[in-house]
Amino acid sequence: MPRKAKIVEIPAIGELDRPAGQLSLQLAKALKKAIQRGELKSGDLLPSTRTLSAALKLARGTVIEAFEQLTAEGFFDAVRGSGTRVAVQLPAGEIHQPDSESRDKNDAPPLSAQAERYAHAASRITTLQPVPFAVSVPAGPTLPDDIWRRIGNRIRAKGPGAPSGYHIPAGALPLREAIAEYVRKSRSVHCSAQQVIVTAGTQQGLYLSTQVLLDSADKAWVEDPAYHGITSIFESTGRSTQMIRVPLDEEGLDVNRGIELFAAAKAAFVTPSHQYPVGMPMSMSRRLALIDWSKAQQSWIVEDDYDSELRYEGHPFPSLQGLAPERVVYLGTFSKILFPSLRIGYVVVPEKLVDAYCGARMLIDRHAPIADQYVLAAFMEEGHLDRHIRRMRSVYAEKRAVMITAIRQFFEPELAWLQPGDQGMHMVLWLNPALDDKKVVNHAIAAGISVRAVSPMFSPHLARPGLILGLGGFSDQQIIAAVIKLAEVIRQQLRKIND
Repeated sequence: MPRKAKIVEIPAIGELDRPAGQLSLQLAKALKKAIQRGELKSGDLLPSTRTLSAALKLARGTVIEAFEQLTAEGFFDAVRGSGTRVAVQLPAGEIHQPDSESRDKNDAPPLSAQAERYAHAASRITTLQPVPFAVSVPAGPTLPDDIWRRIGNRIRAKGPGAPSGYHIPAGALPLREAIAEYVRKSRSVHCSAQQVIVTAGTQQGLYLSTQVLLDSADKAWVEDPAYHGITSIFESTGRSTQMIRVPLDEEGLDVNRGIELFAAAKAAFVTPSHQYPVGMPMSMSRRLALIDWSKAQQSWIVEDDYDSELRYEGHPFPSLQGLAPERVVYLGTFSKILFPSLRIGYVVVPEKLVDAYCGARMLIDRHAPIADQYVLAAFMEEGHLDRHIRRMRSVYAEKRAVMITAIRQFFEPELAWLQPGDQGMHMVLWLNPALDDKKVVNHAIAAGISVRAVSPMFSPHLARPGLILGLGGFSDQQIIAAVIKLAEVIRQQLRKIND
């Protein structure tokens, strides 16, 4: 176990009343209050008397006297050669009570409407425990840990992987070049490296797009149902009325219905490769219709290319961006196909939008952390990403087959049924219409199963109950056991309704 660096902070004790005298007593009282408030905790190492006297501009003898007083009272433990620490066992009645327990919680100012909206967004977009069926829990056999570590050590030893200064908002050029080449080959995206902006994942790309593409009165098409990440951006920023929720059918976004609802929308946010949450790809006829609408209205299309890498049967459609590069903003991420903690995604924007996106990025967080960008660039350039995706596709196809078989075996048709789909890292389990999927989720989580409800992703008048089941890094035995347990949870909820 590595040794912990010995760092001793000067405690914040406030100003001493020097004209009043008795400075050692004042210092002892101030240190005691710091302990009682929890600013100094049991076992904390104190600065040396020499250091503290210099910091407080006191005679060293004054500080020694205060330390001796607190040691005598049982607040400090002094060990020769090891310094002085706050006592592990404090005197009775002197145990710190957290401020949150002693303060009047109603004393704080009321929350703004904006704060309430952000709090609501936090309640909707939560991280589930990494147990079946949480989405985006990497499968062990696919994790590139050793290769990533080896490349990281090599890159950082050379210098660019350990940058010390600010960087440009668009990100490291080697990674942007690698991304441009990757999306050209794999997704038929037409762009140069200068059109690529590295983000902290797809969520940031969506946020940037709402800020850059829409003025205060502009409206936008959003799929119905849709990913909470996009609907919550509009809701949390007080722009709910700017969302035009456009329903789906088996071909994806219903463009004609969108035109009926509000033809003059300034942008359309879509997941054409693998609609989230339902899962179908957008048909080619719908893609062409969407582009025709965009041209007629001079509107933008924001393409979240969700799960496009994981198609298990046939070949995926090319990107929408490849069909209309000057009017499509293309979003991708490495967080799901590598590991979620990486937090690296990208936006490919038309040339006329590059400066606007860079400016918005500068105001949010200036730029993404640079070190891992160089590692990822090398990972891609050396062919590891392509091999990783092929391996991942094979592993997740097996997980998907196990889940489908188990659900068919342990679920009666009147209980629930799977949405057809042949790609992605999740599946939708539609529930009996009598069930409340939010209640099912609560009981499933209590039983140790991580699922999400589908109905809140719809607008209220279209909502139907269902569950998101992730195909993450779980063994076949874990998947089967969780399916059996989930089936029983759902049966119990249905029995309560029928009794």
